[in-house]
Amino acid sequence: MASQAGSRSGIAGRYASALYELADEQKALDAVADDLRAFRALLGESEDLVRLVRSPNLARESQVKALQAIAAKAGAHSLSSNFLALVAKNRRLFALDGIIGAFLEILAERRGEVTAHVTSARELTDEQLAKLTDAVKRTVGAQAQVETHVDPKLLGGLIVRVGSRMYDSSLSSKLQRLENSMKGAA
Repeated sequence: MASQAGSRSGIAGRYASALYELADEQKALDAVADDLRAFRALLGESEDLVRLVRSPNLARESQVKALQAIAAKAGAHSLSSNFLALVAKNRRLFALDGIIGAFLEILAERRGEVTAHVTSARELTDEQLAKLTDAVKRTVGAQAQVETHVDPKLLGGLIVRVGSRMYDSSLSSKLQRLENSMKGAA
């Protein structure tokens, strides 16, 4: 994801700000945020959806119809569906990930929340996620939103990023540090 300044400026920032204002007016901030998170998760799971969003060769109308169908199937709020259609009509789908990130940053900032990006070797259980969220809240002293990602290359442990701070307790990093210290001793 882009940095806070980068994702809040330019096309992504303008679209995200406009969407935030509309969602706030319609009292649909939570619904839109949930829809955007779900769409971002779909992008991470579906190569076909990524091709739909990134392909400049697809007709604008085809992209609009496809995104509206996906939003309808997901039960998205009408504002979310209309927004995705607008982004497609304006040929700005290439900026969608940045728009989603900027929207969620604006929402978190205005609510006084922080977002912790957590990467783990395996999917976290609900209990683990609850404990982690509580630990982040205690550490940063603010409401916390936790976004999880899975990277099997970590082997075990976690990498937690909150703002510019990073806590790396992954097994792969520990092994790398051990390897480096052994090279220094030789």
